Amino acid sequence: MSKRKAEVQIAFLLEMIEKIEFIVKRHGNVVSALEDTEGQLALLMAISQIGETLNKIEQSVITDLGLEVEQKGAYETRNFIVHDYDGVDLYLIEKVIDEYFPEMKIKLERFAL
Repeated sequence: MSKRKAEVQIAFLLEMIEKIEFIVKRHGNVVSALEDTEGQLALLMAISQIGETLNKIEQSVITDLGLEVEQKGAYETRNFIVHDYDGVDLYLIEKVIDEYFPEMKIKLERFAL
């Protein structure tokens, strides 16, 4: 994989995280965004895009960024959203947005510099 392709994928991930932040801010908090039908659908789509994209990034880039745990978890979360295994656990989605994405954003921004 070329460095340029990795840069494009990282930029896309950052864009998705920023869109999630925007949706959450517009609704006031994560819970309110998830309680709103449009907010919930938008957040779930963005999270599934993050999982799909992280899964496509070359493993050496994932390792360099220290995103091994995030890659696995994001792809598993993507699968639950896309395939709706036993319904989507919105508490889990809230936790992902509040706890995992801020750290992931910091790691991704290091690569983007």
